[in-house]
Amino acid sequence: MKIKKSWKDKVVDVILYVFLLLMSLICLFPFIHVFSKSISEEAYVIANKVFLLPKGFSLNAYQKVFADSTILRSLWVTVLVTVVFTVIGMFLTICAAYALSRKELKGRKLMTFLILATMYFTAGTIPDYMLMSDLHMLDTIWCLILPLCFAPYNLLIMKNNFASNIPDSLVESALIDGAGHFTILGKIVVPLSKPIMATIALFYAVGRWNAYSDALYYIKQRTDLRPLQLKLYYLVVAATESFQAEGGVVGVMTNPEVMKAACVIFATLPIICVYPFVQKYFVQGTMIGAVKG
Repeated sequence: MKIKKSWKDKVVDVILYVFLLLMSLICLFPFIHVFSKSISEEAYVIANKVFLLPKGFSLNAYQKVFADSTILRSLWVTVLVTVVFTVIGMFLTICAAYALSRKELKGRKLMTFLILATMYFTAGTIPDYMLMSDLHMLDTIWCLILPLCFAPYNLLIMKNNFASNIPDSLVESALIDGAGHFTILGKIVVPLSKPIMATIALFYAVGRWNAYSDALYYIKQRTDLRPLQLKLYYLVVAATESFQAEGGVVGVMTNPEVMKAACVIFATLPIICVYPFVQKYFVQGTMIGAVKG
């Protein structure tokens, strides 16, 4: 039987829909603004006349981006680093989370505390650089993958997910049947944890895709190993220096603000294309893996 809503309930629904629509538009406004600047003529951007709609249509900034022959190589390096980084990070996080979620593991609380302590105490940039140098990882692709491929925060989320959503009776029955822990992890725990795994994988991938500071510190000689974010950073710096050297003359060099907008759109589009495929798992995985008291 369908329950008929009163006029008060309908008014409340309309208010909620309008509120959610406004909040969604507020979230989209920055992206629309940046995109509009990237395809607007430089004179309008310099005069701060571009807000939500582009003024004058120009693709000069994108032409400058693609004119650099090494930009596609940097894109390939970023894709490779992101994929390998995410795979290694997920493997380490899943294995550690499963082990620390088992009550029979002695000292698991101490090990969890030691891992989480690294979230609050770090050595700093200079010790990290010295460590990379001593390990002979400078100017190698591994300096972009190994240092940050394990995140304590992601471990905490996945550990809580395993502890609260994988029944002990299910694991114990598998052990009685002769299954080992690797079998249990691969055939029981992982298939039942797809939402949280998709969420953590998205955290790893987005974090690695957007990072460039470590490449700025560790990649000096091997310019062919510069990831996309660092390449775009140098592109913006070059545009800024050239624009200032020419006294800000429009048409001499692409305005830095326009170049920044084009770089942001170019670097963001791949993530935007991937996100819809994991969106259905994102909210569910975050709620399931939330920290419980």
